[in-house]
Amino acid sequence: MQQLIVELGSRSYPIFVGSDLLPTLANTLQSSLNQQIFIITNEVVAPLYLEAVKAQLGARDIATFVMPDGEAAKTLTTWSEALDALLATGFARDCTVLALGGGVVGDLAGFVAASFHRGVDFVQMPTTLLSQVDSSVGGKTAVNHPRGKNLIGAFHQPKAVLIDTHFLTSLPSRELSAGLAEVIKYGIMADAEFFAWLEQYMPALMALDQRALTQAIMRSCRCKAEVVSDDEREHGRRALLNLGHTFGHAIEKAQGYGEWLHGEAVAAGMAIACDISVEQGHMLAADYERVLTLLRAANLPTSAPASMDWDEWQQLMLRDKKVQGGKVRFILPRGLGDAVITDKVAESLIVKAVSRQRG
Repeated sequence: MQQLIVELGSRSYPIFVGSDLLPTLANTLQSSLNQQIFIITNEVVAPLYLEAVKAQLGARDIATFVMPDGEAAKTLTTWSEALDALLATGFARDCTVLALGGGVVGDLAGFVAASFHRGVDFVQMPTTLLSQVDSSVGGKTAVNHPRGKNLIGAFHQPKAVLIDTHFLTSLPSRELSAGLAEVIKYGIMADAEFFAWLEQYMPALMALDQRALTQAIMRSCRCKAEVVSDDEREHGRRALLNLGHTFGHAIEKAQGYGEWLHGEAVAAGMAIACDISVEQGHMLAADYERVLTLLRAANLPTSAPASMDWDEWQQLMLRDKKVQGGKVRFILPRGLGDAVITDKVAESLIVKAVSRQRG
């Protein structure tokens, strides 16, 4: 098992990464768990891991809420149902909400924890690669709204994150690829050496090599932890973590949540962002081709849906959380390992990039 710390002063917390960590759950998380534990999971993960997790928690008061699977369930309705179930337990404000599942479960459980008694302890046990390298770290919690993704939520940091790479052995290949999109993101935005490592080790990652997965997750989480420690509430640098997301969120919304997985949409969004950067003269065409090649090696899309017209793109991007003063802020790479935040992108370049990426 490896460990790193998200440095946030008195709210700092550990991230534990390794294979077959479930049997060590009680000892590893001893200082992060209270007597009353409310587990939120979903109907796919529950049959696989819920009873094993409960068995490891020992003589604690445990209640559970099993939500539907998928992005379409990340709503105010499901959040309200989870809170109703938590209130029915009679648990007090010294309880712990434990998220057992992917990013949808983690986002919703975190928002439940942030809302119950104005904030209770929260522990993440992410079961998908995407949630292990992204959504479980950093304290962003939210639900979706018909007007856009993650528009309702709160910043609420967990007490700990336990990442067991063994969970990934039950992950469908499409979900694994979706998670690799976020891993690739870190290489593009902040770590050219890591990007080169991914080019070499992508076959091992696709084959679920546990050592390769542990290293990729550790490097991804370390990058995110550094950014979150520096800019917890996304006033500046943290927005870089949204590389590909402005375009990606628009794709998710346009296609209907769940039709495109989050990582698939982000992959197409990163391809579009790199395309724009090449047209601006900031990114080398050769590096852009390396990005496309790596995305394809991970079985990820590199083009947006052909059904989206420019009017739809404009409307959806203007609902993005990064919009300030009526201007869409884009995250664009200047090269591998280097990205910037800018609202100075000519509309003609965006139209050209989106059109060229259609497929």
